[in-house]
Amino acid sequence: MMAGLDRQRLARLLPYLGRDRRRLGLTLLLLIPVAFAAAVQPLLVGQAIAVLRREPTLGWLDGMAVPEALRLLVLLLLGAVMLRLGLQGIQTFNVQAVGQRLTARIRDDLFAHAMALSLRFHDRTPVGKLLTRLTSDVDALAEVFGSGAVGVLADLVTLLVIAVTMISIEWRLGLLLLVSQVPVVLGILWLQGRFRKANYRVREELSQLNADLQENLQGLEVVQMFRREATNSARFSQVTAAYREAVNGTILFDSAISAFIEWVALTAVAVVLALGGWMVLGSAMGLGTLTTFILYSQRLFDPLRQLAERFTQIQGGLTAVERIGELLEQPIEIADLPASERSAAAIQSGSKRASAGEVIFDNVSFAYREDDPILTDLSFRIAPGEHVALVGPTGSGKTTVIRLLCRLYEPQRGRILLDGIDIRQLPIPTLRQRLGVVLQDTFLFSGNVADNLRLDAPISSEALHQICAELGLEPLLRRLPDGLATELRERGGNLSSGERQLLSVARVAIRDPSVLVMDEATAFMDPSTEATLQRDLSRLLQQRTAIVIAHRLATVEAADRILVLRKGHLIEQGSHSDLRLAGGVYAQLADLQERGLAAL
Repeated sequence: MMAGLDRQRLARLLPYLGRDRRRLGLTLLLLIPVAFAAAVQPLLVGQAIAVLRREPTLGWLDGMAVPEALRLLVLLLLGAVMLRLGLQGIQTFNVQAVGQRLTARIRDDLFAHAMALSLRFHDRTPVGKLLTRLTSDVDALAEVFGSGAVGVLADLVTLLVIAVTMISIEWRLGLLLLVSQVPVVLGILWLQGRFRKANYRVREELSQLNADLQENLQGLEVVQMFRREATNSARFSQVTAAYREAVNGTILFDSAISAFIEWVALTAVAVVLALGGWMVLGSAMGLGTLTTFILYSQRLFDPLRQLAERFTQIQGGLTAVERIGELLEQPIEIADLPASERSAAAIQSGSKRASAGEVIFDNVSFAYREDDPILTDLSFRIAPGEHVALVGPTGSGKTTVIRLLCRLYEPQRGRILLDGIDIRQLPIPTLRQRLGVVLQDTFLFSGNVADNLRLDAPISSEALHQICAELGLEPLLRRLPDGLATELRERGGNLSSGERQLLSVARVAIRDPSVLVMDEATAFMDPSTEATLQRDLSRLLQQRTAIVIAHRLATVEAADRILVLRKGHLIEQGSHSDLRLAGGVYAQLADLQERGLAAL
């Protein structure tokens, strides 16, 4: 079963090689002359000894004087060596070039596939493990292709040419040497499965090591503030020890196969010397032929020695193919429907950039885990242009509502409609172009400020400057060393939380969305910055549907309507004054916040 899966996964790599089929074809074509150039060298050395001892030689040497024959054999040997080295150089260059192109294409597809996978997959998969598959696993595949796959083919062709040559010269010794290959092949096959399992464990432990390292580096501030250095170092040492033990398991198999091949090779040479010497003494064979076979016996085991050296690479490559295949086989849970399955209304709506902004949740149920429902039969309607606040205790499902609306997750039951159209009918780029989302945790990419504001929006520098001025970003840009061209560190580390939030609001405004979703957009701003932004936020909210996850009473009071969630159910809705008079959950939360005891 494992072999069948390997064949399927290796077959998946073939399309990646399609663009380089000419170069790959030339590489494979060179295998034959390289093999013949290698096989002819022992034969020429044996013929030189036969000429010196006046023994029978090949027909084309008959009648030639000894000096002349030796001179010709030396020139042929030199030519064979030069031809072999030259063709091998071309072959190696082509193989490495094709291998690098192969891995670059695979890495691009892996990245694109990982970006297309839903958040549900990423929630259960540590970032470090994905990084391992995109880096070291792909590099292992490059190694097995560059020095493994083509190298094995070259060794097999060389083995075949040498076998045919030996049998044609002296079939008894040739057959004896070929039989000695059988235990080596059986030993390699026996170790293959065991090494494969051990190598898979190595990859898994390396993934865990990378995941642990990445987590500690990302949380370095917390580690240092809470003096967790010693504890986390001890935990990391345990992960490192597990990785070391896994590697030690592969070393045993690797060293065992190399030692076994050497033992069989030495035994075969000894048998050839004993039997061949007896035949030379009995005049059944010349010393030149015996020398040829001794050299062939060494050459015959060279492919197997190289195979043993590549054993770790080959098995590591097969493990990498397995792990890469597992990632590529992860289904894309959230994808566009084929055009044939979309309704006419969805197709027509998808061609428009703007929309009215009506949002409807129709009996939506969702759970991250089957035993822990987050939303249960949630239904509500937000009219075009209406401003709605979502409030409720922690864990009530407020953030989940936003994730479902943006189609980062799919609900298990129910529908979500945008302007009367199921969001699953809309192309994902269209849906997300109509939604502008400002989250509390602002993520900025490394690069300059302008690139972080544009992202995918095709906006000229002049238009971007004008928009920033309209949004009141001029004071912030003047504080930055190079304005919009200022380079940002990872996650915008050289900006304050309020400045990052300000840029987050600006890049949403640039896209002119129909529905604005905000998770307390001004939560991290100082009073002066917040006051500066309020005017721009009012303009941004004008004639747009707005959904705000509210944590402060001032934000809630400004909403047209308030939806109160608890344990995934809509338990109250209405204006601020109506809900205060009702004396329900919202009134209790509002009272607690007025006294400074809770957030909405």
